[in-house]
Amino acid sequence: MLNESNLLIGGNLTDQIKLNPKMGNRHGLIAGATGTGKTVTLQVLAEGFSKLGVPVFMADIKGDLSGLANAASAHPKIEERIKKIKITDYQSQASPVVFWDVYGKLGHPLRTTVSDMGPLLLSNLLELNDTQTGVLYACFKIADDNGLLLLDFNDLRSMLTWVSNNTKELKGEYGNITSVSIGAIQRDLLILQQQGVENFLGEPALRLEDLMRIDWSGRGFINVMDVTQLMQKSPRLYATILLWLLSELFENLPEVGDADKPKFVMFFDEAHLLFDDAPEALTDKIEQIVRLIRSKGVGVYFISQSPMDIPENVLGQLGLRIQHALRAFTPKDQKAIKLVAQTFRQNPNIDITTCLSELGIGEALVSTLDENGSPTQVERTLIRPPESQIGPIKMKERAEKLDRSPVSGKYDTPVDRESAHELLKIRAEEAEKRALDIEEEKARKKTTRKKPQRSTNSPMDAMIKSAARAIGTKIGGKLIRGLLGSLLK
Repeated sequence: MLNESNLLIGGNLTDQIKLNPKMGNRHGLIAGATGTGKTVTLQVLAEGFSKLGVPVFMADIKGDLSGLANAASAHPKIEERIKKIKITDYQSQASPVVFWDVYGKLGHPLRTTVSDMGPLLLSNLLELNDTQTGVLYACFKIADDNGLLLLDFNDLRSMLTWVSNNTKELKGEYGNITSVSIGAIQRDLLILQQQGVENFLGEPALRLEDLMRIDWSGRGFINVMDVTQLMQKSPRLYATILLWLLSELFENLPEVGDADKPKFVMFFDEAHLLFDDAPEALTDKIEQIVRLIRSKGVGVYFISQSPMDIPENVLGQLGLRIQHALRAFTPKDQKAIKLVAQTFRQNPNIDITTCLSELGIGEALVSTLDENGSPTQVERTLIRPPESQIGPIKMKERAEKLDRSPVSGKYDTPVDRESAHELLKIRAEEAEKRALDIEEEKARKKTTRKKPQRSTNSPMDAMIKSAARAIGTKIGGKLIRGLLGSLLK
């Protein structure tokens, strides 16, 4: 039997602090210094939303969150905190979990196509300058205008090569496309290939409904994406994956208005990576999506060491604030604490500035939203203990969970169907063969002493027209893209 009451965050000696599920799509923030308990707080919120029947997506950066799949073991500290918070219905239990991993080692592979990602996120991932970004947009535009989907890494490289070989013919419609810019993009792609981006770009592509599953008991599945290896190889790819998923949800979910609870919740750990060195155009679009996506029933929760890591326009949209301890070792740290204190609704019984440096592990300053959507007074709170295991599960246990997963076998084997790379290659070979036939015909006519007729098509013209016909092999009509460049389905 699911608990349909408010989501219990924690409590103190006098009150329990809860989140009203109706405010779950008003977003939130979990902040605090390393080792202050942010991961456990994240685990507590994920459990709470799951019990409410809300599917969750989160990234596991340290490898600790796999413990959600096992029930918690008895411990004196857990029992002590249960008594302090006055929890009467605590029950040690596992949550329904689906494991994901871009590399396909610690979870089901998570993929999307190049066309679905779009030029804006890809240019940010490649760290392109304005000129190179314009060239990449042109390459996508050429493919989109002709209904040609770029599915995997090879498709993108083949498209770039073809555009580079035909810049003169394309200049009139798509502007100046220099081979130098395309060469720079191709070099950046080689770097990304070494970081494993090939694993993320391809098919079968992730379907949103597989992230939004409810189990037989009515609990929402918690999707845990292992990024321990990805964070070492390419933190920027990690951030891009989260932004792509946010874009997919925004573009494809219907409006739901003010619902009793969220339809889906995402947790963005190491949130500063989403905004570090991001171009202003991308930051503006992220802000726009965060503001609008709550009408789709999606709650977005950022986890970072300091609220100052989040742009002010985004920070102002976060209703739930859970602030763990901050360290004041330097004048800069002390200034940051004063700024953080100003982001809360003041409580006359709490000196927020002093409290921020005194909080213990698993203790936080918490402010939620009341039924009218107004911030409540900040409260010093002991975070409740999770009902699932704190810390990672064993590899054998993870393998068993993967075998019993509701998507077992669906994404595990990559698919490489005929797409831009194969079509352009076939047409190029056909064009080359026709060019040879023309030369042979010229030679034959010359031997018979007949005046050779001028060919209406040079070998290069034949190749270009052949490639154009390949692009003309349409998968659909013109393609339309959303705010972050992902395809509208």
